[in-house]
Amino acid sequence: MTSCRHKASIKEVRPSARGCEECLKIGSPWVHLRLCRTCGHVGCCDDSPHRHATAHFHSTRHPIIEGYDPPEGWGWCYVDEMEIDLPDQTPQWGPIPKYV
Repeated sequence: MTSCRHKASIKEVRPSARGCEECLKIGSPWVHLRLCRTCGHVGCCDDSPHRHATAHFHSTRHPIIEGYDPPEGWGWCYVDEMEIDLPDQTPQWGPIPKYV
């Protein structure tokens, strides 16, 4: 089995928002949230209308996200296209608004 080459990039981060940053600005719903483990950007998952977490990866090349809301306990490396175990789980920052 191949291992992720980007695990060393995982950082302890502070979530940037109490929901998907971009969806909150435009008033759009999301399904689940993803947290960038490089910078703390909170974006929506690929099942959401705008896929902001993946867009964040494409614009920054930050490789690893965490399943953030609900807390899912897993990570995903966009570069290696694989699920990874995280060394820790990021605590949620206040109540997360629910849209879907």
